[in-house]
Amino acid sequence: MDMGSFTTDGSDKHTESYLSLGLTVSPSKKKDTDFPKVLSLLATYLDRSVQRNEELLDSNKIKESSTIFHGQRAPDLSINLYAERIFKYSECSPSCFVLALIYMERYIKQPHVYMTSLSVHRLLITCVVVAAKFTDDAFFNNAFYARVGGISTVEMNRLELDLLFNLDFRLKVNLETFRSYCLQLEKEAKVFVLERPIQGHGINGAKDLSHSGNIDESCKSELMRGRYNSQALQGCS
Repeated sequence: MDMGSFTTDGSDKHTESYLSLGLTVSPSKKKDTDFPKVLSLLATYLDRSVQRNEELLDSNKIKESSTIFHGQRAPDLSINLYAERIFKYSECSPSCFVLALIYMERYIKQPHVYMTSLSVHRLLITCVVVAAKFTDDAFFNNAFYARVGGISTVEMNRLELDLLFNLDFRLKVNLETFRSYCLQLEKEAKVFVLERPIQGHGINGAKDLSHSGNIDESCKSELMRGRYNSQALQGCS
């Protein structure tokens, strides 16, 4: 089932939360609306996590292990603008960003793995791609997503495989968990005031994403229908 479509009858106590986050915006109408609120709330949540982790790393209170998601320098583009870029061009459902957060937090459960300014952007684009392929009815190929994310197709493929194997291909998220993350995003937004965006340089020499407003149409594929095969997902049920 496409998690971008929610039942919004009055008996659902979570309907208000879905509406607030913009999760009920259909892909066909999102071009005529502002960006869903879930993007800015997710960015605030991730910014807070990154800043907290980097403060602990700077004070030597925690030790970090480098992962395939770590770049040499942090991208210039803020997390919020990066999320908006992904949403604008990937045409995924807003709920993919909630799923992406869940996958990100599952991934960093590994020992000494933390979200920092060197890894958060790659983690975000990869988790959104995986979420879109798992839950949306249609999606693009990795060459297109790589262009959106400012990385190479080869790197996009490697990041996706690394994420899937580290998650043990367990992509299914029950409704209770999904709802709890929606509420957590709303809660975090109320208690945290963003002090500074993540700043840095480029992603491994890729084009400066802050100046790349359009996507090369030659990179854009036909919409691909289907999801990860049942064999790969056998551990999810």
